[in-house]
Amino acid sequence: MSAALACPCGRVDAKKRAVAYVDCCGRYVEHFGTTPAPDAEHLMRSRYSAFMREHADYLLATWHPSKRPASLDFDASAKWLGLDVRAHHNTGENSAEVTFVARYRLPSGAVRMHERSRFVREDGRWFYVDGDTL
Repeated sequence: MSAALACPCGRVDAKKRAVAYVDCCGRYVEHFGTTPAPDAEHLMRSRYSAFMREHADYLLATWHPSKRPASLDFDASAKWLGLDVRAHHNTGENSAEVTFVARYRLPSGAVRMHERSRFVREDGRWFYVDGDTL
């Protein structure tokens, strides 16, 4: 599969082949109103893909209202390089954590963002709340 069609989140199938964006994060990012992410890991991955594709509307819609910023700005010089989901687990019936490393490059150099993110589920939808940098 071409890199243009592969999902930015890096998910692979059982045969270690890249999963297409439309079959992976695209179904959540492009259809948020009708297709919510089924769990915190899928939401984390879809938010990474949305950052990479600069879908501010999806990012804001999936940010918990208690922590949601008024707007988002993207750094046009950022080149997203990859996502590695290290761990994910439920912390309660409607809460979860996802630990990940996201890498990107700026003109000033490479950046490695290692975070443990917290998510909550409300009315059947998962939302990003906040995270701790590791």
